[in-house]
Order: sequence, then C-alpha cells, then structure tokens
Amino acid sequence: MAHESLATDINLIADFLAREEVKDLQTCKKVDCIVICVSAVLTQAQNLFHALEQRPNLTRTVVVVGGKGHSTQHVYDAVARHEQYHTSAEEITGLPESRVMETILQRHFDLARITSQGCRILFEDQSTNCGSNAIETRKVLHNAGVPIPATCIIVQDPTMLLRTIASFDKAYIDVSPRPRSVGCPIFVPRVHAIGNELRYDIPSVPEAELWPIQRFYELLAGEIPRLRDDANGYGPRGKDFITHVDVPEDVEKALVKINEATGATR
Repeated sequence: MAHESLATDINLIADFLAREEVKDLQTCKKVDCIVICVSAVLTQAQNLFHALEQRPNLTRTVVVVGGKGHSTQHVYDAVARHEQYHTSAEEITGLPESRVMETILQRHFDLARITSQGCRILFEDQSTNCGSNAIETRKVLHNAGVPIPATCIIVQDPTMLLRTIASFDKAYIDVSPRPRSVGCPIFVPRVHAIGNELRYDIPSVPEAELWPIQRFYELLAGEIPRLRDDANGYGPRGKDFITHVDVPEDVEKALVKINEATGATR
C-alpha cells in the first residue's frame, strides 16, 4: 500500500509539471510556431518529426532549441544507445543539442516532405539552460524575420515543461498580447507499484529511453523549488527567470512524501 501511495504522489507531481495541453500532434489545431527543446528522451523529437511528415502544414515555423549545457552529455548518450540513431553517435559528439537533432532529422526523416508546404526549420544553438532557451529562441525568430507568433506549441522534457512555458512567457513579457504558448510533453510519465518497487508505466516509450528511476525522482523534486515564487525560486519574487506559477498545496505535500521516501533532494 505504501508503494501505491508513493506512486500516486509521484504521478501527481509529474502531471503538474508536464502541462499537457496538446495530447496529439497528429490531430491538434495548426499553430504559428512549434518550439522543441532538445531532450535526452528522443521519443519527443521523433514524435514531432513524424507528425510533421504527416502534416507539413501543421505550422509555419519550427525552432529546434538547445546549445551546450549540463544535460548535453545525456543527449549524446541517448543517441549512442538508440536502436536507429546510434550510427550517428560519433558524428554528433561535441555538437550543440539542436545540431544533434539537425543531424538526426536529415538522416532519418523526410525533410523535403516536412518543408514541402513552406514550413521553415530554424536552429537555436546558443542557449545553455531553460531561461536562455526562451530568450535565444525569440532572437532566432526575430533574426529570421518571423513575426511574433500568436500561437506556439512547446515540446519539452515533461519534467520541465511547466517551467519552460513560464520562461517563454517571461521572454515575451513586453509583448501585448503575448504569444499563447501551450505545452506538448508528447507523453506524461507515470509509475506504478509492482511488489516492493516502483516501475515506469509508459507503454508508448521504451524504458531504455527514459531516465534512470532515481534521476526521475530527482528531476521532479528539483523542479518544485524552482517554480516557487519566493526568495529562493525562479519567479518574480526570487531570481525573476519566469512568470509567476502557483504551486498547489497537494503538490507541495506530495513533494514532502517523495523526498522522505526516495531521498531525492539529499
């Protein structure tokens, strides 16, 4: 019973952070822009590129975002492990994250079809963290002569998507009306109890492509303090990297229990 309760708490926080507003890129409404922040969970880019092959008119502009940061090695490692993409592992090592995805896009997807109806694919390769992802993306769009988008889908690691949207809102805080950014995590991570352990419950994603389970706990636990709008958080009352985010009380209570059970923040 204790493990089932812990799974419920973990799934509650995962739901909150994933900000799933777009469930399926194959059926969602067309938008002005899609931004994908490169993640070591390669399923996200793969899902987006397949959707664009099927729906080349889904958007007018795609921005693939990511320079070199603390997670870049995880991206290299994920490519090296991947059943299809591992053949590019030596070629992509040392590249900014967005250029890793550029290589995969060119090698494994029908780029001509994706761009056949005028979709432009831009690459942002200077950002080093979530906040600079948004700032540098705005620069890339501006430098390419792309008008400020009215609607934007943001694809990001589901443990970081809520904060990423708040970062994009902050980057466009001087614009009225601001772009309407909606989250598309591609999948929402879930766990369930099997005997005395927790296991992933995400049928759409091979387990080998997911985070080691303890890292997943740490990613969840680390996000909540960043989202708090207090002296130590990233909101306007703290570091002012993001717009205000309300963290619900049930999420805060779940975090306490997760930390006690997993030692995620020790």
